Amino acid sequence: MNAEQTELTVFPSASRIPRLPVLICGLMVCLAVFGAMVGQLNALVGGMQSVASSVQPHAKSEHERNDFTAAYAVTGGEAEEAAADGFASRYPTSELSHYLYSSAMLQYQRENNPAKMLAMGERVLQLDPDNPLALVLTATAIADGLTDRDRDRERKIGTIKRNATRAIQSAEAAYSTPATDSEPSPGMYKTTLQAMAYSALGIMKLKTGDDAGAEKDLKTASELAKIRPDPYIWYHLALAQDHRKKYAAALNSVEQALQLASSNPDLQRLAEVEHERLAGLTKSPHTETPLGPQ
Repeated sequence: MNAEQTELTVFPSASRIPRLPVLICGLMVCLAVFGAMVGQLNALVGGMQSVASSVQPHAKSEHERNDFTAAYAVTGGEAEEAAADGFASRYPTSELSHYLYSSAMLQYQRENNPAKMLAMGERVLQLDPDNPLALVLTATAIADGLTDRDRDRERKIGTIKRNATRAIQSAEAAYSTPATDSEPSPGMYKTTLQAMAYSALGIMKLKTGDDAGAEKDLKTASELAKIRPDPYIWYHLALAQDHRKKYAAALNSVEQALQLASSNPDLQRLAEVEHERLAGLTKSPHTETPLGPQ
């Protein structure tokens, strides 16, 4: 079993909190929202490795294969990271190391440890620069944690742009193979990963004041995620449209979020507050104010 074949979800974070003064989120609520997980990739990641390539890496010796098997059997984020480090130290040229770091990355994600997940994602990318899963998860994690107080804010913005764009391209290359009886939906893997990448770009633009760009990217993400719609995409799209004073469109988007958010009470509460605000604003006869080209 490969690391990429582990069931995967994507956790939201403080980026899920709007920058509108009418909705101020306390620290505990922010942490609770960060700890929740979106089911956009549930049941999709199984088989991604086999879709991406028919060439599988091999151990160069029986010792390497046995050590890899033992390291991969370890559970828990810290233990998996230590096992990956130990294996990489013993076999610095092994083709298998990135699977162990991928496993640790996903385990830290399940443990709601974004800093460690990001570190493992970066380690995966050192070994496999075009790994679409690591690219999209690192872009998402950095976008989620981006704040106005970051000393290296511009570097983080650049990394989000670079990793998300590369994830879109890598997913296109990796999962554009024709469907087969054993893998009928490679396109679903591609569109799910690309939706996540556009969502990360949209969140970053929302946080940097580019509301028009955020709306565009989040609309693209919502289109790509039609098969498995993500309430966080719709919620952030509502915020971008709200910021642009496109209140009727924002109301429609937040209603989409509410329809999908029943399994996440934290997001549902945020969406309900936004819905109440927008419902009040749309009662005014002069609320749709276009802000330049659409």
